[in-house]
Amino acid sequence: MTRIILCGCSGAMGRMITGLCEEDNDVRIVAGVDVKPDRDSKYPIFESISDCDIEADAVIDFSRPEALHDILNYCEERQLGAVLCTTGYDDEQIKDIEDASKKFAILRSANMSLGINVLIKLLKEAANVFSSEGFDIEIVEKHHNRKVDAPSGTALALADAVNDACDTDFEYVYDRSGRREKRSSSEIGISAVRGGTIVGDHDVIFAGTDEVITFSHRAYSRAVFGKGAIAAARFIVGREAGMYDMSDVIGNR
Repeated sequence: MTRIILCGCSGAMGRMITGLCEEDNDVRIVAGVDVKPDRDSKYPIFESISDCDIEADAVIDFSRPEALHDILNYCEERQLGAVLCTTGYDDEQIKDIEDASKKFAILRSANMSLGINVLIKLLKEAANVFSSEGFDIEIVEKHHNRKVDAPSGTALALADAVNDACDTDFEYVYDRSGRREKRSSSEIGISAVRGGTIVGDHDVIFAGTDEVITFSHRAYSRAVFGKGAIAAARFIVGREAGMYDMSDVIGNR
């Protein structure tokens, strides 16, 4: 039985993960953390993880970047594995995560979907071929109208996967409105769409002469992210200190 502390438990993703865990006999949420506690919750909820005194095996964070400092301190003190699903960290926070991973196990991913993380593997192979043949690369991501960061962490992760696989050091271009020039071959265009209740759509487009290849992923429910986060929590328990990602979870299946 994997015992989980869920940060951001009252949010949409938190409620989704709570429901998934109720249907899974191998995991249990033993405590939640949220500034807006749900009075009907079946587990205790704390406004700050620092106040949590419940024994657990791992922490899943689907809250906000501002909570990172307390979560890292808590996991270091108790040597708990942390699954960080929050996006929008600044450079200093990313450095804090890297430093903390030397002291305990951290799994960080911009997207917890198993499908997206398999797609990242496929993109690395495809990018190596298409980039050398002069294909232009564009990424289009779409999310619901309540998402505050843009482009999405997943779009950046897809761009990074392409960049890492190629010899070219690509420039990421987020807005062409101020550019009156021909598109450079050494750039990746990244466009963000916000509207309605779109859970998460990502297209990676390789546009060449007379042919276009598109890799697409569509999330129809937040459950895909919740299932990935739960799988990651199971994986992180008992791991040595270090930085992990969803590719490690996939490789362990």
